[in-house]
Amino acid sequence: MLPSDPGVVELLTRGRLSIEGRLVDASNATLFCAISGGDETAHCVYKPVSGERALWDFPDGTLAGREVASYLVSRTAGLSVIPPTVLRSGPFGPGMVQLWIDTKEGDDLVDVLPPEDVPAGWRAVLRAHDRFGEPAVLVHADHPSVRLMAALDVVLNNADRKGGHVLHGTDGNVYGVDHGICLHSEHKLRTVLWGWVGERLPEDVVGMLRTLRAGLDDVAATLADHITTGEVRALRTRLDDFLTAGEFPSPGEDWRAIPWPAF
Repeated sequence: MLPSDPGVVELLTRGRLSIEGRLVDASNATLFCAISGGDETAHCVYKPVSGERALWDFPDGTLAGREVASYLVSRTAGLSVIPPTVLRSGPFGPGMVQLWIDTKEGDDLVDVLPPEDVPAGWRAVLRAHDRFGEPAVLVHADHPSVRLMAALDVVLNNADRKGGHVLHGTDGNVYGVDHGICLHSEHKLRTVLWGWVGERLPEDVVGMLRTLRAGLDDVAATLADHITTGEVRALRTRLDDFLTAGEFPSPGEDWRAIPWPAF
C-alpha cells in the first residue's frame, strides 16, 4: 500500500496490528508491524506512548501526538513528505501508527563523505574530520522535496531532523519520519538540512507555506487534540514570520543547530 492510496488512513486507524520486530536503534520503543483489514495489508511503525523516553523539555506522553500533529500540518500544506500517521490503541496501549516506507538501498539523500566524493550540486552543511583525522563533509542532496522538507521543519520547529530521518522511497518520493519532538513553543530547530541558509524562498516553498496558512485555522482544533493551544499559536507565528522573512533561516548562536548523533 502506498501513502497516496485513499484507504491508507482507514487501514492504519482500524486495521489489526501484528508485531513482527523492533527497531533497536530508536531511542523510544519503535515496533515494526504488519497491519491488515479486509483485503488490505501493509507494514507500519507502532510507537506506544508507554515506551516513550522522558525528556526534560517535552511533557511526558506527548511524543506520539506530536507525530500525528506534524503529519496533519504536512497534509494541510498540501505535502506528502510525512507518511500517513494516526493515534490509536495497540498491543501495548495507545500510540502512534505510521505507514512503513520502503527505501532505495544505497540511494541516501544525506551523507558524510570525503570532500572529493561529494556529488555535484549537493549542499555542504558542515566540514570536519573523521575519527582517523581525514577531512569529511556533512552534505545533502539539492532535491526539491528535500528543500520542501527543510522548509516544513522550520514551521514544525523540528528539534531532531537527523540524516537517517530523510528517506528516499522506492516509489520515488521523499519522506521524513520521526517527528516526536516537534512543535514546541520555544525555538528548538535542529537539523542536518541547513544547505539553503539565507537563500530566498522559491515559488514552490512559498506556495506550500501559503497553502498551510490558508488551511491552518480549519485544522487548529484538531491540532489542539495533540499539542497545547500555546503551541498552536506558536506554530502560526512561526509560519507568518517565515513568510514575512522570505528566506531560509540561519542557525542561532545560543543552541546546538545540528542534532547529535547526526544519523
